[in-house]
Amino acid sequence: MLRSFLIGLVAGQRGMTPLAVTSAGARRGTLPAPAPLQSIISHPVIAAGTATLAAAEMAGDKMKTAPDRIVPAGLIVRSITAAYAGAAMAPRGQRGAGAAIAVVTALASSYIGWRARCAAMRKYGQTRTGFAEDAVVLGSGLAIALAGEKRS
Repeated sequence: MLRSFLIGLVAGQRGMTPLAVTSAGARRGTLPAPAPLQSIISHPVIAAGTATLAAAEMAGDKMKTAPDRIVPAGLIVRSITAAYAGAAMAPRGQRGAGAAIAVVTALASSYIGWRARCAAMRKYGQTRTGFAEDAVVLGSGLAIALAGEKRS
């Protein structure tokens, strides 16, 4: 359940990254088997699509017109992607709890991350803080998704 909690932290900062890293975990075989929709999320075309969505979100985050992560639409997306990723990271039989933990964590961390980013932006600007946040979010997300024991 720790992985579900941690992926919720990632989802709170970037809404598309949980899908991309879950797809990477499914492709590497490091998710608890069988992960929900594993055959779909591990397909090369879907994996490329989720990576593209995550990259586009990260690029858009640097724009002055980027909406805050706490707008309702952003929180809905984070909730959906956190629920899926949290379920995929949870052991079989605990997927519902994993999804719930990830969603609650994502919503709470969205507000905490938003406040921290606003404070950092005043000192370092939007672009620099965005790149730093992207590095932490992507690196953490990959570590979480790929941390499982690889299945043959």
